[in-house]
Amino acid sequence: MGAQWKQKWRELAADKKGKMVGKLVREIQVAARLGGPNPEFNARLAAAMEHARKQSVTRDTIERAIAKGSGTGADAVHYETVLFEGFTPHRVPVLVEALTDNNNRTSSEVRVLFRAGSLGQRGSVAWMFDHCGLIEGSHPDAETDAETAALEAGADDLEMLEPEEDADHPVGVSARFFSARDQLDAVTKALQAAGWTITTSELAYRPKEYPPLSDEQKEEVAAFLQALDEQDDVHRIHAALQ
Repeated sequence: MGAQWKQKWRELAADKKGKMVGKLVREIQVAARLGGPNPEFNARLAAAMEHARKQSVTRDTIERAIAKGSGTGADAVHYETVLFEGFTPHRVPVLVEALTDNNNRTSSEVRVLFRAGSLGQRGSVAWMFDHCGLIEGSHPDAETDAETAALEAGADDLEMLEPEEDADHPVGVSARFFSARDQLDAVTKALQAAGWTITTSELAYRPKEYPPLSDEQKEEVAAFLQALDEQDDVHRIHAALQ
């Protein structure tokens, strides 16, 4: 699920385990449908699987999701991607990506959630974001230079992240890398070859500017985003919130 609004705001919904697993499974299904069922040749799928494992999603669940998404299972599924554009309270630009098998239902529910903000027309907000590739990963060596890694992998920019404890993959350095859209797969594979464990590899929307907000306003915006995130079909949220 993605980048998107800052990690500290994601933590507000961390206790929604069931919904989170559902979104992870749906990401695996879509990645398998778009890029094939073999994670060795599908960087998005490999990252989705790694993220799911870190959230304790079982191997059987992951394998069923791949089969459904790739059409090799008996109950193959197909989702449509829908992008909603608008503003949160206090006029923070936001893009909401939904994966749905019923566009009318999803659009109706998202419109209701946007009553606390304002839902815009197509193109009204997207210009405030750069559409780019986004890769998040970690490296076990704390002495690793993320800037050098970004340069050698062909990334355009990076942001350092707070390392997370991981029993399976010791984390020394964590970073978020940005690339051109058509370079996402190449940058992901170059980072993997350099020893990085990739947990996110996807197309994303990066805000060009962040409106100034008070702490109280940020909390109101975060609550609005949390309500959106809890809608079953909402897959990713991209907001200009720091």
